[in-house]
Amino acid sequence: MRDHAPLKTSLRDAFASFDEPWVPRIVGELNGQLVKVAKFEGEFVWHSHADEDELFLVIDGHVDIHLRDRTIGLDPGEFAIVPRGVEHKPSADGVASVVMFEPASTRNTGSVDDERTIEPEDLERA
Repeated sequence: MRDHAPLKTSLRDAFASFDEPWVPRIVGELNGQLVKVAKFEGEFVWHSHADEDELFLVIDGHVDIHLRDRTIGLDPGEFAIVPRGVEHKPSADGVASVVMFEPASTRNTGSVDDERTIEPEDLERA
């Protein structure tokens, strides 16, 4: 059972704890949602999530969320919500630091199997 004391988290420390891109780390959880941090670098795989919406909040760098009909550019302090079922492909020029809010069941590559797929139960904490 989780401790019910308020939780303070340093995003700076969380991002400093790892270097590998596209490997999300858990930094918090609330109401069945996970708060994850990840470093984006280059392009990810096209994918969608049948049952989960995703929120991408850029902390540092620039991220493009490619959709089939347009691209959403995100700078530090900006976020986008990708609704369930919408195919998307995040990418970053250089390294970008991103916070994600998504249900605990969310698989990083949705229904796509890829070398970068991480099952929800295999996620590490930052």
